Amino acid sequence: MTELIAITNGELTARINPLGAELWSLTDGDAREYLTDADPAFWGGHAPLLFPIVGSLNGDVLRLDRREYALPRHGFARRSMFAPVHVEGAEARFRLTDSPDTRKVYPFGFVLEMAYRLDGMTLVMEASVTNPNGEALPFNFGYHPAFAWPLPGGADKAAHKLVFEKAEPQDVRRVASGTGVLLPEAEATPVTGRELALSGDLFRTDAVIWDQLSSRSLSYGVEGGPWLDIGFPDTHALGLWQVPGARYICIEPWAGHADPEGFAGDFRDKPGVVLLEPAQSRSFRMDVSLRPR
Repeated sequence: MTELIAITNGELTARINPLGAELWSLTDGDAREYLTDADPAFWGGHAPLLFPIVGSLNGDVLRLDRREYALPRHGFARRSMFAPVHVEGAEARFRLTDSPDTRKVYPFGFVLEMAYRLDGMTLVMEASVTNPNGEALPFNFGYHPAFAWPLPGGADKAAHKLVFEKAEPQDVRRVASGTGVLLPEAEATPVTGRELALSGDLFRTDAVIWDQLSSRSLSYGVEGGPWLDIGFPDTHALGLWQVPGARYICIEPWAGHADPEGFAGDFRDKPGVVLLEPAQSRSFRMDVSLRPR
């Protein structure tokens, strides 16, 4: 296994795997873990970064200028080795650039940097995509962190909930079994006002998806126990996911989402795609603040 890189400020410690620049652990000063146990019986991931796509493409095919490229679910960043370009104290930054291998499946130059910083009881994560090409760069980006469920402290799993910044009355979306593309039918939101009671039954048919979320923050926790305040100011979509029965809940802010079922157009025309102009950069931030019991 690749050696993890640790950053700490005494109040929090984060451990990051350069493979995927993936957050593997977030602990407090008492060594309590707030991320998944990564039990392989359910899912061995921790917090992969999703780039240059989020979710699945129809047939796992990226279509550009009448050419086709094989690109599997969530893209290649999560399986790519990032270079640590700065590690000091409570900060670390990693970089991934295009290569002959990435251009075989995604024919663009790019620079993807992932920065982690601890500030008091907050982990600040910021991804930055830069376009070195002479044409617009189409992409999606997403976070996929799996937080401990239940959170440390012994509270009952069924007592945990999400509280959104705003009311979320709009319908939610689901993905097709097997293909992972976005189904055309929507279903009624499981949110009551601003609150969502968490249960494994929510995920019997895979992820719960908001393709246009009103909120840019939410809180996850349990009355009388710890809470995580999660901010995502730069992303408009959100996925929630777990394998039913697992000891984690994935809270995933996304810039983009899976292909709609039946979409076979050019990737630049995909609903939710980001088009970044030449020599420009776009950042996506996610903050996780701990409110211990």
